[in-house]
Amino acid sequence: MEADWDELAFVQLPPPGPHHPATQVAACAFDTSQELLWAGNEYGRVTSFYGPGLERYTSFRAHAAAEGPVKQFLFTEKGVLSVSKQSVHYALRRGLTQWHLVSPDFRDLKCMNFTSKGTREILVAGCQDQMFKVDVEKGTITDTLLADAQYTIMKRAGQYLCAATTTGGIHIIDSGTLSVIKQFDGHIGSISDMDAKGDFLATCGWSPRQQYGFMLDPFTNVFSLKTLKQLPPIPFHTGAAFVRMHPRMSTTSIIASQNGQMQVIDLMNPDSANLRQINLYDSYLSGFEVAPSGEAFALSDTNCHIHLWGSPSKVRFPEYSNSTEFADSAIPPPAMDWSLDTPLSTIGMPYYKENLLSGWPSHMVFEVGAPAQKIDAAILSSMTRTDMGFFAKNPRTKRRYQIEDTRQNDRSADSLTAPKFLSEKARDAQTARDVDLKTAETMETLTDMHLDDVTRKDVPAMYGNVEIKYSKFGVDDFDFAYYNQTQYSGLETHITNSYANPLLQLCRFTPAIRNLALRHTASPCLYETCLLCELGFLIDMIEKAAGLNCQASNFLKTFSGLSNAVSLNLLEEFAPNVALTNMIQNLNRFLLDKISEEFRRLLPNHSGPSLMDHALETQARSSMRCAQCANETVRGGRTFVNELVYPAKHVIKNTKGPRPTFSQILKASVERQDQTRGWCNKCNRYQQMVQRKSIHSVPTVLMLNAAIQSHEAKLLWSIPNWLPQEIGIIVAQDSGQFFCFEGQDLKYHLQRNAFNIMVYELIGVVADINSGEHQKPHLVATINTAPSSRDTSTEDQWHLFNDFLVRPISKGEALRFEPSWKLPSVLAFQLKRARNSIDDSWKEHLDTQLLYRWWSSNPEPPASKFKLLESAGETPRPGYPVAIDAEFIRLQSEEIEMKADGTRETIRPDRKGLARVSVCRGAGELAGLPFIDDYIAVAEPVVDYLTAWSGISPGDLDRNTSPHALVSLKHAYKKLWLLLNSGCIFVGHSLANDFRTINIHVPKKQVVDTVDLFFKPSLHRKLNLKFLAWCVLNETIQTDTHDSIEDATTALKLWRKHEEFVDAGVLEQMLDDIYYKGGRTGFRAPGAGPAGVKDRGASTGRDTPEPGGGDKAGPTTPARKAAAFGRVGFRSPMR
Repeated sequence: MEADWDELAFVQLPPPGPHHPATQVAACAFDTSQELLWAGNEYGRVTSFYGPGLERYTSFRAHAAAEGPVKQFLFTEKGVLSVSKQSVHYALRRGLTQWHLVSPDFRDLKCMNFTSKGTREILVAGCQDQMFKVDVEKGTITDTLLADAQYTIMKRAGQYLCAATTTGGIHIIDSGTLSVIKQFDGHIGSISDMDAKGDFLATCGWSPRQQYGFMLDPFTNVFSLKTLKQLPPIPFHTGAAFVRMHPRMSTTSIIASQNGQMQVIDLMNPDSANLRQINLYDSYLSGFEVAPSGEAFALSDTNCHIHLWGSPSKVRFPEYSNSTEFADSAIPPPAMDWSLDTPLSTIGMPYYKENLLSGWPSHMVFEVGAPAQKIDAAILSSMTRTDMGFFAKNPRTKRRYQIEDTRQNDRSADSLTAPKFLSEKARDAQTARDVDLKTAETMETLTDMHLDDVTRKDVPAMYGNVEIKYSKFGVDDFDFAYYNQTQYSGLETHITNSYANPLLQLCRFTPAIRNLALRHTASPCLYETCLLCELGFLIDMIEKAAGLNCQASNFLKTFSGLSNAVSLNLLEEFAPNVALTNMIQNLNRFLLDKISEEFRRLLPNHSGPSLMDHALETQARSSMRCAQCANETVRGGRTFVNELVYPAKHVIKNTKGPRPTFSQILKASVERQDQTRGWCNKCNRYQQMVQRKSIHSVPTVLMLNAAIQSHEAKLLWSIPNWLPQEIGIIVAQDSGQFFCFEGQDLKYHLQRNAFNIMVYELIGVVADINSGEHQKPHLVATINTAPSSRDTSTEDQWHLFNDFLVRPISKGEALRFEPSWKLPSVLAFQLKRARNSIDDSWKEHLDTQLLYRWWSSNPEPPASKFKLLESAGETPRPGYPVAIDAEFIRLQSEEIEMKADGTRETIRPDRKGLARVSVCRGAGELAGLPFIDDYIAVAEPVVDYLTAWSGISPGDLDRNTSPHALVSLKHAYKKLWLLLNSGCIFVGHSLANDFRTINIHVPKKQVVDTVDLFFKPSLHRKLNLKFLAWCVLNETIQTDTHDSIEDATTALKLWRKHEEFVDAGVLEQMLDDIYYKGGRTGFRAPGAGPAGVKDRGASTGRDTPEPGGGDKAGPTTPARKAAAFGRVGFRSPMR
């Protein structure tokens, strides 16, 4: 270091994306053959800088961001080698990749160096039991060796490779045989830095100190590679952090500390030291490198800067440098001698094969005029009338003088194309001559929309709004399988308050909540407004559906009927201007508190916390201390949802210090220490109070609301890998302190095993998606489905749940957030030891007393018409057949939009409700005798009773006027749910639509549908129940009106007839006769008119008519005649 040395330049590494903070320098090295300085960041990006001015030369992604920082560089004449945790990369200096080597055996690579073959072969090692020889020319692993230790640093000097171990030792390895020939004990802790040149090896490292943990040793160890012996150490009292041997002076070394003190010393004469001090101000050194020429050195600090020092007059990086290749400069056009009088025809024009830039592009063609922009809903809701019009407060949704572009851009390339309707596919299948020519629609449009680069701002199509399209056959004609080809069911969106779908999916994939919800549902709970029971019903339905679409209609109907849901702004129809992210966070708090209360409701004699409380509740004590008199008031408290609290803006914006981590913010949020004004009983006046929470226990499931309000908080979430997949929590029982760890800190505490640390894993995130001006904001869930798997060996599998669109995604995509369009709303962590803890013991403890009791104050019908199951001999069991039929009413009419061309489009289909359900015995002496015949009480207005098809008249479902024994919807539903989970076989006609409206999923193995038993696929026509009863059973049914018991018993008889045909071997012949007779009669029983008939012949199992089949419905709700009850031929005694 000469007297004229000075700081020549300093630069920052480029951030991982726009609006992202700068990143730390993970590795730095001077090029050995060109005037380049190379640096790697924490996300696998490599950047090079040219010359003493550090002008940016190249920057490229060498390693995946998930692999962490770049560890080391090596240089050849051709290019640059870099290594990260799980890969080795080789690229030209211009950035072009030559090869990228990954292997399942690469688990934690740390270092590499050249072997005795020079730059043709490298040895790669790390904190693992294997080392690898890699051919540099081919980019292949030529040999795998067993390592004698785990290595962190590797330097080459002469014939030796010097490797530092994780325990502070140094192994001298022969570069030819790669065997350890000598071992030194360098430092007690670990080695911080090491360098070898010529005959000397110098190291500095860490050693444990009492009460201070690990500290840098105040000396540098020196070893002779000629005699393989240790030399006297060189003292360095400020703590040696970095050491480099001078490249041209074989016995000179440079030692540096973290605070910037440097010492240039001769190893043979350690008393003649040359001390220098670098002014670092508010940072400290994180790296130190010396140029191969010895005329410059580079320093990296914790402020993410690289400082270049050297002599301005003669700085150079390598001893003899090659020229660096730059981009070719643009060739200037040839000079032409022309004037204003020169004819243009004399100027030659070349012939072009491609289109000229002067050609007017199609995207530059504009339409004149635009539709008027819609007035903001926030303005309309707050308008005040005046003499000259209306005025309202500016909601500030746009910048000043900014207007909306009302011409919607063509987003066909980025949006999801709706698939064909199932009826259209059926018609195509009929006309197709060759089955192989039929094209199957796939999710390719979605698969191509994943994000390869973390800086991309385009919203992928899989995050867009998904909408159900309706044909004349209703929602059942929509192809949901186009959007979901996984084993996990999505939830439909045409139901009010379906914004809750992502949170319900999150509960379903959280084993602790799932187990307790199903356990409670199997209990004797009969409360009509029990959300926990409805959650259990929904979870069981989703699991049984196994990929088929489901709807949370019963849950959302119960939820919408709660009185306090309106006051809390939880219902969409009453809170149109409330942001969805606020609604879902409020719902999260409300739902967890509600289900905890409902779980305790069935434990009247239980005083302590319930199992649900242990699963969800953070138990804490809140203390309020007066700042004047120190009087402290302590009260107990419990929290089901913790809201994240972010630091002040200046803390987040401070680029000099480290950004706060997720675990730090979680600790501050749980403990919630803040100051407020409150009443002090001792001072008898309002004083400044210090509020603090002391934590006593944390639950199995840690639910968090992201509560993002500021732009600075959004930037925190946009940092790659800021949200950890695992966190560790320690609760100090004596002091009530809450400690949270992640990353390396978590691994360190797990290795020490000194405290009772609880490890939580991230189950999933509910995210708010704002995908553009022309799409309304909505919510999605990204969930790791592996913790809820019954297979303990299942690896992590992240899925996107965008209502009924479900698809697998990578972990990086799931935990990646963008301030402009994707931000988290709700997070769910669960104890890792609860992973794969799926409890199905509730199936063995089903409370079936509901099936054996008469629950009405009305008298029970005669035993010849109706008889309850006997608990002694008629217990529902697997394989026991029951005949079922249900009747429905219309609660809401469909919403239709008439277009300008006269066509109509269904915006929302009509909504039906269960009015009556009848279940009959299917075997035994009492076969055909009903044991369930429930009329369901309806509190909401009925649009149409559909009397011609349902047999229900006005007043039948009103508790004040009904002659029937009315029950609640939950009461009737739970009976069916108990039969389903007891393993019963449901026999009926066209049951698919009935089950959908009831909102229950019955597996195919538990369904016998007579519409499928008497069906010939080649004829594309399914037969209605009335025609089958006349043709097969020679019976006439549905003469006056419909009766569910009559329909159920008829389906049971048809099933028995079908079994007789199969046993006799005449099924095909009988089907031919039935279809022949149907062709002659128009598939109608004698006396069946076109109106007032419950014609289920058009049903396909989805209640979707086949092309050309089925008849349209006639008028609704005619005058009602007498209704039949019980088996055919008996009138109802309840009439």
